[in-house]
Amino acid sequence: PNEMQNNLQLTLDFRLIRRMTLRTFFLTTTFSALGLTMALGQATAAPARALVCFGSYSTPDKESVHLFQLNLKDGSLKKLSAVDGLKNPSFLKIHPNGKFLYTVNEVATFDGKRSGGVTAFALDVQAGKLTQLNQQPSGDTGPCHLTVDATGKYVLVAHYGGGSTSVLPIKKDGSVGAVVSQIKHKGSSVHSRQKAPHAHSIHVGPNNKFAFAPDLGIDKVLVFSFDEKTGAIAETKFDGAKLEPGSGPRHFGFHPDGKFAYVINEIKQTVTAFRYRAKRGRLKTLQTVSTVPHSVEGNSTAEVLVHPSGKFLYGSNRGHNSIAMFRINEKNGKLTALGHESTRGSTPRNFGIDPTGQFLLAANQQSDNVAVFRIDQNTGKLKFTGNEIKLSKPVCVRMILQK
Repeated sequence: PNEMQNNLQLTLDFRLIRRMTLRTFFLTTTFSALGLTMALGQATAAPARALVCFGSYSTPDKESVHLFQLNLKDGSLKKLSAVDGLKNPSFLKIHPNGKFLYTVNEVATFDGKRSGGVTAFALDVQAGKLTQLNQQPSGDTGPCHLTVDATGKYVLVAHYGGGSTSVLPIKKDGSVGAVVSQIKHKGSSVHSRQKAPHAHSIHVGPNNKFAFAPDLGIDKVLVFSFDEKTGAIAETKFDGAKLEPGSGPRHFGFHPDGKFAYVINEIKQTVTAFRYRAKRGRLKTLQTVSTVPHSVEGNSTAEVLVHPSGKFLYGSNRGHNSIAMFRINEKNGKLTALGHESTRGSTPRNFGIDPTGQFLLAANQQSDNVAVFRIDQNTGKLKFTGNEIKLSKPVCVRMILQK
């Protein structure tokens, strides 16, 4: 009897399935797929906010490092907090683990010594707050740029005033120790600003084995070996990449695939593209292009950044007061000019691109404002969102996503 009942049930189920209309079937499967899509969407929801950290030229009695929240839907900015007590925290770097932030103190005398400084902070990304941990002399005068290596154990600092690169260790609590390694740059070049070395930035390569130091004074991107165990930097036999005399290399960045790199040349107002050989740290020049559509008296370049997608490159012009936009040929690394976008202010010394690649924030030093632009993901072009904030002498923009 059980077998007969089972067979009868199967027959009834089959007849019921046959009576289902095609519309009913598609409705059932569509709702199931929609439910799965919604579940996946919830699991991979797009980030809604980013923390923005602004560095500035400032005196100790004024707010100098400013923290804002960037709305990743409309590009609006909301102030969260700020710190004072620092002189010229002109360049910032967020630690790879997101728990600490480091600033240079761009001065010639620090803690009674002929040196600039480095200040370490604990960073609460979600609350948007900084807590100072400690300070150390940077090892030379006029530190203007710094970075943290991939292990998160060392801060590397570039000194424009003294013309050198130094390394400071990072302790487990995020504080910095005394200088453990330093190299004095050597040489000069043809321009009146190039009578001595002027290290303008420092960057660690994709494999964490080499450090790259564009030096405005000697027209080179110096390449140092980097020991991630000890923090030691050392000169390499091939020295680095030479630029056209009078170029004045300033800032530098890698393509996301690690095969190409780019340096922006402050004096010549150009960008130079390189092919990068990671195994030996070699840079091979591919191309040099202008950042301005025509000669602009008093213009100089500042920042250069590659879009997170690797499709576009941006560089800032101080004087022309614009962002130069380029498309990157992802096969050969070469650049094609896309035009220029006004920064809605004066002297864009720095700018940042949020981690999702949707917005570019331009910091205009002389007009005391930051303007927000939306990036077209297909064309790379910038469009002003109408959002801007007033800040005194903003000169650095760094971002990290919030949950």
